[in-house]
Amino acid sequence: MSKNTVDTANPPADPTGKLALQADPAAQAKLKADRRRELSRTIGRSVMNAVITFAVVLLLWQAVVSLTGISPYIAKGPADVWAFLFTDEDAAANRAQMAPLVGQTLIDSMIGFVFGMLTAIVLAVLFSLSKAVEAGVMPLVLLLRTIPLVSIAPVIILITGRGTVSSVAVIGTIVVLFPALASILFGLSRASQQSLDVVHVFGGGRLTLLRKVSLPGAGPSLFAAARVSVPGAVTGALLAEWLSTGQGIGGAILKFNAQAQFTQLWASIALITLITLLLYNIVQIVENIVLERMGMTTAQR
Repeated sequence: MSKNTVDTANPPADPTGKLALQADPAAQAKLKADRRRELSRTIGRSVMNAVITFAVVLLLWQAVVSLTGISPYIAKGPADVWAFLFTDEDAAANRAQMAPLVGQTLIDSMIGFVFGMLTAIVLAVLFSLSKAVEAGVMPLVLLLRTIPLVSIAPVIILITGRGTVSSVAVIGTIVVLFPALASILFGLSRASQQSLDVVHVFGGGRLTLLRKVSLPGAGPSLFAAARVSVPGAVTGALLAEWLSTGQGIGGAILKFNAQAQFTQLWASIALITLITLLLYNIVQIVENIVLERMGMTTAQR
């Protein structure tokens, strides 16, 4: 029998059952239904967790206002902020006052998030490819991590200029970088040794090992880094606005406090906090959906 002749009497084994599944429309339909059902359960769990988080935050907020004995003139609860934004006579004007502040802070947060995540990914890849780069850069990273950002912010602003996008980007990147870098490095180090050995046996170098095994296996850690970086990016934006630009929620908080506009102060803090929680939970929902589709739910848990 020639090499190219197909042995019809002894067909090749199909240990995964893939051929049988392709030949059975009912089995395909059942598999798709199971996937949709599992996806629905995943989304439902994520939405329920988000609702519980929002409820806990609102209860804690109300407890702080009601139980700490702070004057009602200063402390404003959820009902006061709701009335300020939606039911008062000037609610439309109040929302118009808050909208550009929140929008500016979200833009600044996005800048810090993007630059911080990109920097963390690039550094993690370089550290994985070269121990020399890791030995040369990691001490500087750790040094920046140990210095309080407030103490080095004036130097950053002096270099980048006050009120510039560069200062927002640098401060946001520093806040986002460290937890994201630690999470991504952890994910890259958790690559399957068996998979690495297989690629190495077939002649793959460090770049191939990283591209074929380490990066795909670090999916949960990448999502975890993105999730943790959302509140970090908002914190960096508020800090940059407070110290540098004077815009957005970070700059307005000082003005509201100085002018005794406490309702505006609490409303601005509440809006940016709730939006941060919403973005955090959106990233978590996307993470759960993607990992479910990739079959990495167990690794995540």
